[in-house]
Amino acid sequence: MTEKIYEYKDKNNWFIGTWAGFNYFTCFGDDEVFEAVHKEFHHFLNQLQLTGLQMHVVSYQSRYQLWTFLVDMIKDKTGRSLSVIQQAGAVLVLEGDNVVAVQLPESGVSVTEFFGKKVGQVSDLGDTILIATKNEGKTREFRQFFNRLGYRVENLNDYPDLPDVEETGMTFEENARLKAETIARLTGKMVLADDSGLKVDKLGGMPGVWSARFSGPDATDDRNNAKLLHELAMVFELKDRSAQFHCTLVIAAPDKASLVVEADWPGYIGFERKGEHGFGYDPLFLVGETGKTSAELTVEEKNSQSHRARALEKLMEAFPVWQKEANKPS
Repeated sequence: MTEKIYEYKDKNNWFIGTWAGFNYFTCFGDDEVFEAVHKEFHHFLNQLQLTGLQMHVVSYQSRYQLWTFLVDMIKDKTGRSLSVIQQAGAVLVLEGDNVVAVQLPESGVSVTEFFGKKVGQVSDLGDTILIATKNEGKTREFRQFFNRLGYRVENLNDYPDLPDVEETGMTFEENARLKAETIARLTGKMVLADDSGLKVDKLGGMPGVWSARFSGPDATDDRNNAKLLHELAMVFELKDRSAQFHCTLVIAAPDKASLVVEADWPGYIGFERKGEHGFGYDPLFLVGETGKTSAELTVEEKNSQSHRARALEKLMEAFPVWQKEANKPS
């Protein structure tokens, strides 16, 4: 009977595994990774008192993804109720309410960092990231991303006493940095902030960072769309009405250099509003060469290709590397 083959692959990690009669580990072409992960692999299986798991590493970046892969194999084979979380840079494997395996960074973890908060129940454990928004819809989108990396997600609704951060920057990055770095300094937490908007080439990149208030202090979506149509009233060729939705994401942590990623979603400004979905400039934004406005897309279609989706894709690639650096002692 052919043994089941398990595989996990993303841009930075690629693991293949199966079950046989003894524990076995190999690594493709990187002696440094082999030495580091080989020891972790066998120590991990010893902690769980398991035999027969065999694994090959093609590429490796994330300890959390490695341990999650191993735990998923074990759960599938044995039915054990295991889960993986991160805590202050360490990776923990839980079985019910019990910690059954721990892997610490090479530099270790200080007691204060590891037990620096009162833990009332198992769900309190795990590193958190604070999203600098009160928008629950946006929070859900980010939660899907960070749950895959072992993080619990909070937003500003969990911190009602925090002051509002005024967005006084002249660029998307300046505004996102203001929010992320200010809130990280006030809370001591890792914080993600985004700033997004519409850039119209014929208007020199306007409305840009002023997208939400393009039509003035009492701006609404209807007024902003009406003003945009007015500004482009003498531009008759669609090719001359090119535009991009832009998103900048900034992750900040106290005393660490911030991570910045950004992405554009190209398209054109239509001549009339179309579609019932979305918000803001969606009814005017023609997506690429599709002829459809963003407001004519389903939520799933929009979320799979939008400027925020593209920025999150870049974040997925950059975050594990930044996280590794951010967890190093100062």
